[in-house]
Amino acid sequence: MQVTETNVDGLKRSYKITVPAGQIETLLVGRLAEVGKQAKVPGFRPGKIPMPILRKKYGPSVMSEVLEQAVNQGASQAVAENKLKLALRPNIEVTSFPEGGDLEFTVAVETLPEFTPMDFKAISLERLKVEAGEEEITEALDQFAQSRSTSEAITEDRATKSGDIVTIDFVGKLGDEAFQGGTAEGYELELGSNTFIPGFEDQLLGLKTGVEVKVNVTFPEAYQNDKLAGKPVVFEVKLHAIKQKVPAKLDDEMAKTMGMENLDAVKKAVKEQIERDYERLARMKLKRALLDKLSDGHDFPVPPGLLDSEFQAIWKQIEEAKAKDQLDEADKGKSDDDLKAEYQAIAARRVRLGILLAEVGRLNDIQIQQDDLNRALVAEARRFPGQEAMVFKYYREHPEAQEALKAPLLEEKVVDFILELASVSDKPATKEELMKEDDEAQAEAKPKKKASKKKAEEA
Repeated sequence: MQVTETNVDGLKRSYKITVPAGQIETLLVGRLAEVGKQAKVPGFRPGKIPMPILRKKYGPSVMSEVLEQAVNQGASQAVAENKLKLALRPNIEVTSFPEGGDLEFTVAVETLPEFTPMDFKAISLERLKVEAGEEEITEALDQFAQSRSTSEAITEDRATKSGDIVTIDFVGKLGDEAFQGGTAEGYELELGSNTFIPGFEDQLLGLKTGVEVKVNVTFPEAYQNDKLAGKPVVFEVKLHAIKQKVPAKLDDEMAKTMGMENLDAVKKAVKEQIERDYERLARMKLKRALLDKLSDGHDFPVPPGLLDSEFQAIWKQIEEAKAKDQLDEADKGKSDDDLKAEYQAIAARRVRLGILLAEVGRLNDIQIQQDDLNRALVAEARRFPGQEAMVFKYYREHPEAQEALKAPLLEEKVVDFILELASVSDKPATKEELMKEDDEAQAEAKPKKKASKKKAEEA
């Protein structure tokens, strides 16, 4: 087998490979002999079938296997001999294979660039540290108390207001006839919950017990019942009772129902949860700052195929956003040429950072352990309550899905490795400083919104 380099253009390489006819014949005969061990041909025992008969009966189908084997071996030899690190699968094209002659084909590849990662110890970063204040803790506790609220009849003589729970009878009519599903008695409805047709709850505000009213509304055009979709209807409503929501009492007794010793323990747990959320946001901001430093510190070329693939994925989202009139305001006044230039640069940054992080992981033997993958699988399964078994089955039967799950895990491990080497100092900050996003980070996030908001903010 002869491998000849025919072209070198940046990260692109092309090779011409020739497999002698004799080698093809050897492969063919060897494969036919294997087939003959199991083949059933009248008049012959398996393993005793003459080669001419095997060649005539199985030659064409076996030849396709032999050619695939020869091509794969040739491509692998070209990669191994030239110590290539491939960015994409090789593009292979058979150029000549006359009957009884040599097999000739070309292999075109894109390689990963050769580069030396920067000295990560030279990187200086600040990690924002935010403590949960009393106001935030109180607000969180109030929200919790509201979530566990009960209702009780009002004692004063007043009209309904948003947040009240009213007990009503109603009959919905289209024209002069009541329509199916539009009637109920003793129905409890929380005003302001927006659980009824738009406009219905608003017309029950400011009413007192015992009042009978006619509520005029129009069903949405997209309503599931075609007979009612877009139609104006009238609900005859009688108001029987008004209840108000009473938040749960925040005290030691409530804490015990939560498995906590007392209210102070609840406050401590709430404070810790808020600060964990802040730490997660600070980590995202720190990672984004690190990626900026890494991007500034590396300027190697990126494989054109990877760049084009990343850009096409971004541009597809841009076109979809334009079609739905959801393009970011900053982009609406730009021409397609300007947008493409901007997003080509973003695509190049992402590909370059991906290559860099992968290389750092390879050089330092950073790997995903089975425990890491198991935790990720459990987290993924929790996103689909009631379908956990199906999720585990899917990943068990699709190794490529597991590999896709490993990619972000490996990225986080590599980022942690670099942060350990970099100089990272903690900086006290306010909640507002932590939440603030700079313009560059927002620009980076734009193309990723649809796929993964978290990934977008970190990219």
